[in-house]
Amino acid sequence: MDTQVADTLPGSLIDGRYRIRGRVARGGMATVYTATDERLERTVAVKIIHSSQATGARARPADFLDRFTDEAKAIARLTHPNVVAVYDQGTHAGLPYLVMEYVRGRTLREVLSERRRLNPDESLAIAEQMLAAIAAAHRAGLVHRDIKPENVLVAEAPTGGPANLVDSVVKVADFGLARAVEASTDEQDGSQLMATVAYVAPELVTDGHADARTDVYSAGIVLFEMLTGRVPYDGDRPVDVAWQHVDRDVPTPSTLVPGLPRVLDDLVARATRRDPGARPTDAGALLAEVQVARDDLGNPNTHTAVLSRITDESAVSQPTMVVAAVAPSQRPAWARLPEGGGGSGRGRRRAAPTRGGDLWSRLAALRTQVMGSPRGRLAVAAAVVALGLVAALGGWWFGVGRYTVAPQLVSMSQADAEAQAARAGFTVAYDEPRHDEQIPRDGVVAQNPAPAARILKGDTIRLTLSLGPERFPVPDVVGKEFELAEADLTSLRLEVVKGNARYDDNLPEGVVVATDPAVGAEVKPGDKVTVVLSRGRAPITVPNLVGKNLNEARATIAQLGLVLVEPTYKDSDKPRDEVLGQSPADGAGVVKGTQVRLEVSKGPPLVAVPKVVGLPCPQAKQVLEAQGHPVTVQFNPNGVARFQNPAENTQVNPGSAVTIGCF
Repeated sequence: MDTQVADTLPGSLIDGRYRIRGRVARGGMATVYTATDERLERTVAVKIIHSSQATGARARPADFLDRFTDEAKAIARLTHPNVVAVYDQGTHAGLPYLVMEYVRGRTLREVLSERRRLNPDESLAIAEQMLAAIAAAHRAGLVHRDIKPENVLVAEAPTGGPANLVDSVVKVADFGLARAVEASTDEQDGSQLMATVAYVAPELVTDGHADARTDVYSAGIVLFEMLTGRVPYDGDRPVDVAWQHVDRDVPTPSTLVPGLPRVLDDLVARATRRDPGARPTDAGALLAEVQVARDDLGNPNTHTAVLSRITDESAVSQPTMVVAAVAPSQRPAWARLPEGGGGSGRGRRRAAPTRGGDLWSRLAALRTQVMGSPRGRLAVAAAVVALGLVAALGGWWFGVGRYTVAPQLVSMSQADAEAQAARAGFTVAYDEPRHDEQIPRDGVVAQNPAPAARILKGDTIRLTLSLGPERFPVPDVVGKEFELAEADLTSLRLEVVKGNARYDDNLPEGVVVATDPAVGAEVKPGDKVTVVLSRGRAPITVPNLVGKNLNEARATIAQLGLVLVEPTYKDSDKPRDEVLGQSPADGAGVVKGTQVRLEVSKGPPLVAVPKVVGLPCPQAKQVLEAQGHPVTVQFNPNGVARFQNPAENTQVNPGSAVTIGCF
């Protein structure tokens, strides 16, 4: 079992008010903790900026704190149901922090990691609330500058369905935080690109300019990722990705997910124009377009057919949900379209003009003319027979003749499957690979069409390759409260078991002190992970026993209700029975009955007393004192030594006194 000591903040009290309970996440600019506001008795989130951001080589700490405070005040004035509220700000140990609303849920990044991509109705529902939050910021004169899935929180759905993303509450976090950090370097080296490169607008790359249309571009990239399961550009270096936003147009989502409605392609294209002037002017304008698109996709028949095609052609991890049209009166006040304009866009088509009665008269006259002669009737009969033959042949061709059966490719290696498909006249394409416990890496897990299913001759067979058995490391949950640790582990499909709690000198009660298997050990989905929680500091503090006599130490240990194990003696220049070391160390927390082990001095090594009998008394005294023995002379100090005590060669402690008698 592995024990890791977390950072020192859990359990501490910030500003005499916020009791840190556990770490939630650590990002590039800050670390987020859960805390209890002991004044208002509510759970909050505390975001503490990293020291590298506050005291970077090009930043002046005093200027940074002033700018951060100004930005925090501006953010705190921004109130909206889809914005993570900011309650307070301050500094702790020289580092600025924000106190924010604690949202129970997951980031959009975590949702996409689990689901890969979302259905159109889910994507538009999340985009609508996300844009409502950004639009409120734009109305207040704030630009987010760092819109990305990590800053979009998806809270629990009011309807209670865990997979019902359409009804989930979406909140956007970190308004102004990128600007607050960036502002500390503006005067030294100009604008600095703070947005994540996968979502950065072209104007931020070329000249560092950001306004409301910059957020519109980033929101369009987020919508693209929700619909397709990937960002439009990648590269070996961040700078390569950033310049692709400048040099290339964002591809349409339907090129990656065949069957997506054209209205979604148009929506993403409008939001991600490279020219800022060609985009919607702000998030409010894009929100209106998203709501119209969502209404247009609300037709049950059309929407079901579209989503059926998407589901058939590219697997989605969750069942498709159909959303009925959202009437303006059903929207919350903050998300309504302007009144007027004639509804959502459906029902606006004009009926096609009908032909007049003269057309029907002409057709009736032509029929009478043709059927009135034998030759005409024969021509009609021949035409009917010919059409019947064409229809029969066409029906056979389109129904049976052009089809064959798909070969069995599942469980083959990739090379063997490609060779088998080529021999049968088919081409091969690949879907996203997935883990499989039975089929080794690069083996075929699934194919579409399935083996023996009907397929057009020469058509393409889509294969799904195996990534091999799924293994991943146990996440670092040491230092987190049990609920947060359990959420992290269950999100990886691990079974969580509470182990026996134990005392810990460093972590408060209820915080994870260790896991079994240890943090970093490889596990697979479904494995059991035992979580050990802290009981806080033990009630008895071990005293310092080093330097004390063994009998004194023994009495102290017995008085505290501890148990002394048989001491271990070792050579030392310290006096005999003096305590040299102890375990547990002094200051450690223990309980009654805990065993205490002591290392005790044997005393200095014994020395032999030299022979001085027969020597002149002054010389005998000199020999003994040279070896460190105090000497007592009896009778005649100027005589000859006639006896000594202790006798010659007696083993005594260094520095033992010797008496000599001289006559």
